[in-house]
Amino acid sequence: MDSIRPEPTTPERGATVVHDAGTQAVPTSATSRSNLHKSGMAALTLAALGVVYGDIGTSPLYTFKEVFGPLTGIPLTTANIVGAVSVIFWALLLVVTLKYVLLILRADHNGEGGILALASLASRTAAGRPKLRGMLLLIGVAGATLFYGDGVITPAISVVGAMEGLEVVAPAASPFIVEISLAILIGLFMIQRHGTGKVGRAFGPIILLWFATLAVAGIAHIVQQPQILAALNPLHAWQFLTSRGWHLFVVMGAIVLALTGAEALYADLGHFGRKPIQLAWASVVLPGLALNYMGQGALLLGNPEAVDNPFFRMFPTLLAYPVLLLATLAAIIASQAVITGAYSMTKQAIQLGFFPRMAVRYTSVREAGQIYMPGVNFTLMVGVIVVVTGFGSSSALAGAYGIAVTLTMMITSFLAFFVMSKRWKLGAIPSAAITTFFLALDVLMVGGCILKLPDGGWLPLVLGGALFVLMSTWHRGRELILANAPDQDRSLKAFILELAAKDYPRVDGTAIYLVATPNRVPQALASNLRHNKVLHERNIVLHLQFVEEPWIGMSQRTTLEPLGNNFWRITLKFGFMNVPDVPKALQLCNKQQGLRLDEKLEDTTFFLSQLHAVPTPGQGMALWRERLFVAMSARAGNAAAYFCLPDNAVVRLGTRVPI
Repeated sequence: MDSIRPEPTTPERGATVVHDAGTQAVPTSATSRSNLHKSGMAALTLAALGVVYGDIGTSPLYTFKEVFGPLTGIPLTTANIVGAVSVIFWALLLVVTLKYVLLILRADHNGEGGILALASLASRTAAGRPKLRGMLLLIGVAGATLFYGDGVITPAISVVGAMEGLEVVAPAASPFIVEISLAILIGLFMIQRHGTGKVGRAFGPIILLWFATLAVAGIAHIVQQPQILAALNPLHAWQFLTSRGWHLFVVMGAIVLALTGAEALYADLGHFGRKPIQLAWASVVLPGLALNYMGQGALLLGNPEAVDNPFFRMFPTLLAYPVLLLATLAAIIASQAVITGAYSMTKQAIQLGFFPRMAVRYTSVREAGQIYMPGVNFTLMVGVIVVVTGFGSSSALAGAYGIAVTLTMMITSFLAFFVMSKRWKLGAIPSAAITTFFLALDVLMVGGCILKLPDGGWLPLVLGGALFVLMSTWHRGRELILANAPDQDRSLKAFILELAAKDYPRVDGTAIYLVATPNRVPQALASNLRHNKVLHERNIVLHLQFVEEPWIGMSQRTTLEPLGNNFWRITLKFGFMNVPDVPKALQLCNKQQGLRLDEKLEDTTFFLSQLHAVPTPGQGMALWRERLFVAMSARAGNAAAYFCLPDNAVVRLGTRVPI
C-alpha cells in the first residue's frame, strides 16, 4: 500500500494532487470569497444563481407532469390542481426557504457547508464521547454516499426531461430522445477536464434568463386563469393532502421532485457565502419557480389535455425552439453543478479519511472549488449512460429520483439538532421542537419516495450502500493498520538519546520522515538505520495533521520543535479543503530554531513508510472486508504526489502489517 502513516485519531487522508502547468497554489476559501466580495454583492448573487440553483431550477420540466401522471391517479379537477400547486408552493417555503435558506445555511464550518461539514460540526459537540462522535461522522458519511446517487440521476433526468420537449416541438425527432440525451451528456463529461471557469461565467446570465422565462410564462397563464392564485392559501394544500388517504405518500413521491437540489444551497456555501445564496433565492429563484408552477396549474385549468407535458405546452409555437434550447442549457448547467459537487464531496471524504487517494486536478488559479477528478468523472459518466439507457424517459427516472435526496434531508435535520442545541446553545427543548417539525416533513417525503423503490428507487440506495461499505471499510482498515504497525511504542526522544550514544556516521543533506504519531519512532527511520546504518546531517520528523476544519491559514500551518542531536519535529496542519503542499509549508520553518533548509530542497530526501496490509482471519474486520481494503489500497493514488513532493527525492520503505 503506497501511503504514509497518518495520525491514529484522524486516519490517512490523501489524494493525488496534480497542478496544471503554470498554476499557482490554490487559495483558501476565505481568500476566494474576499476577492469575490470586491466585485460586489450583485456579481456574487449572479454567480451563485448559476452554480447553486441549476438543479432545483430545472424541476418544472418534469414535476407537474408526474404529480398528475398515471402512477398517482389524481383526477384533473379544479380542487386537485389548485391543491397540488399549493402543496408545491408551501413545500418550497417550508423545506427550502425556512429549513435551508434561513436555518441550515447558518451552520457554516469556517465558511464551508455540505453534509460532511455539518457532520464535522455536529461531532465537535460530542467532545469526550468518542462513540457518539464516531456515530455522527458515520451518519454524515452515509448522507454523503447518497449524494452520489443523486449525482447519477440528476444529469440523466434533467437532460432527458429537456429533450422530451422534442415531443412537442419536433415530434419526428422524439424516437431519438435517448440518443440525443446521451450525446449531450457524454459531451458534458468529456469537457470536464478543461475546467468550468470559462463556462461558469456564462452560467449566471443563462440561469437568470431561465428563471425570467419561467416567471413570464407563468404570469401569462395566471392572467388567463387567476383562480389559481387561491393556491397561496395553505388550507388548499392541507385539504389536498388529507383527502388522499394513504395515497398521500404516492403524491409526495412526485411533489418531492420540486425540491431536489435544495442540498446544493448548503453544499455550495463555501463558494459564495450565505447572503448571496439567500438573495438569489428570495429575489429570483423562489418567485420564478412559484410563478411557473402556478402557471402550469393555470394551463391545466383551461386545457387539461396539456397534462402530457405542461411545461412545454405553456409556450406558443413561435417560442418552442428557443425555449427548448434554453431548457437544454439549463439542464446542462444543473448537471454541471451536481458533477462539480461530486468532485468536491469526494475530495472532502478523502481528506477526512473515508476514501483512498484519487487524482485531483485544480483547473483554476483563483477558485479553490474548481477541480477535476478523472476517476469520479469516468464513474459518473458510466453511471449516467447506464441510467439513461435503462430507464429511457423522465417519468421512468422519476421513479428512481428523490429517495437519496430526501434521506439526505433527513440526515441534515438530525445533525442540525446537535449544532442548534450545543453549538448555538438554543437548548435541548427548542432544538428538539424545530428538529421534530422538519423531521416530520422529511418522513413524509421519504415515505413517498419509498413507494417508488420497485420502480427504480432502489438504484440510489444500492449505489449509496455500496459506497458506504467502501468508505467505512477504508476508514476502519486505516485504523487497524495503524494500531498494528511495528514500533508504535518506541519513544522518539529516548531513541534520539540512544543514537547520540551510538555515534552513527552522518551524510550531507536533510532527511524528512513523514509520520502519523509524532512522539514515536518513524518506521522509515528505524528501517533506514537497520539497512544503511547512517544518519543525515539534519533529520526532521514531519507530522501531517488533517483537522476537521475546512481551511487552516499559513499563520497556523506549522509548529517547530528542536529535539537535539540535529533532530527537529515539525507539525504541518491542513484543513480538509486545503491543498497539502508540504514543500511550500516547510519553507515557513526555514531558519527557525536552528534549522536551515535549502530553499529548493535539492539536498532533501523524503522517507515514506509503506504499510502493506495482510488480511488475517479472526482479527479486525471480516475477512472479505480486509481483502476489500487491500484491493482499495492497491489502487490508491501516490502519496508523494498528494503531498507535492519532488519525485526524485522520495524513498519508500515498506512493512507488512497484519490487520
